[in-house]
Amino acid sequence: MKQFKDPEFMGQFIDRCRDMRNLWEVKNPLYHNKPARKASLEKLLQFVKTQVPDADIEFVEKKIGSLRSTYRKELNKVQASMRSGAVAENVYVPSLWYYNRMQFMEDQMEARESLSTILSSLPSTPAEVSEDQLGPSILEEVEEPSWSQEDLSQDNALECGTQEDA
Repeated sequence: MKQFKDPEFMGQFIDRCRDMRNLWEVKNPLYHNKPARKASLEKLLQFVKTQVPDADIEFVEKKIGSLRSTYRKELNKVQASMRSGAVAENVYVPSLWYYNRMQFMEDQMEARESLSTILSSLPSTPAEVSEDQLGPSILEEVEEPSWSQEDLSQDNALECGTQEDA
């Protein structure tokens, strides 16, 4: 497997992957076409076998997945550093030697839309929330019940009566 990590070989592998758009471009009409994908993987496999004789299609698919995953992690670091409002000289510089070579995949790395787990009946913005739904604010004074002496003496009498019964 060391042969695969050779920068020259790996660079050529990445370039060949870039040329086979149906392996990585989701909007490509042949992306979901299994026979076309298999044919592309077979071509890549023939190239890989020049360095790794015992490689198979599964090996090639795993290598492509590994390259994509590693690139995605580096891309996320770059984007996170840019979002944090960092000055140009503080933006994360990828340490991945083939990062620039993989930039053809950048537009394929968008996160999928997530489904909300919050009930749809809940208001989506604070403006949609009525004051009745909010409850008392921390700053508002909550009215405490006022007890008269008569109420308290009746409660004591009830407690004493139940204790005597027991």
